[in-house]
Amino acid sequence: MNESNTTASKVKTKIRSFIGWLMLILVLGLGIFVYFKYYFVFGEGVKSGYLNYAVKKGNVFKTYEGKIIQEGFGAGRTGGLTSNDFTFSVENDSVFQVLSENSGKFFDLHYKEYHGILPWRGNTVYIVDKIIQMK
Repeated sequence: MNESNTTASKVKTKIRSFIGWLMLILVLGLGIFVYFKYYFVFGEGVKSGYLNYAVKKGNVFKTYEGKIIQEGFGAGRTGGLTSNDFTFSVENDSVFQVLSENSGKFFDLHYKEYHGILPWRGNTVYIVDKIIQMK
């Protein structure tokens, strides 16, 4: 009877150890997924165009949003002038302040691109972090 108790105790210990390792792997996997989905900078770049609008909006989280109009020659129409929109979010109050005071001007904006959207960061995956130039 003593042997069966020690065997059952060893089995319980192995099951607890397995469940512990499984939970650790799941938590680490979830952490890695969340990091790459929401915090890993997928791309960085510069977009240029005329600022269409800069607004503060949101139901729960008030975020700064904006849009610039990029001009260029469209591939759809031969020689036709088309516009491309670049919709973005802004985290920094001082960057938003400059944008909101200068609607209609030409900007060169540096942005970071993420894989996912966080509601307190903005409504887009493109986050403008600085103004390179304003004309």
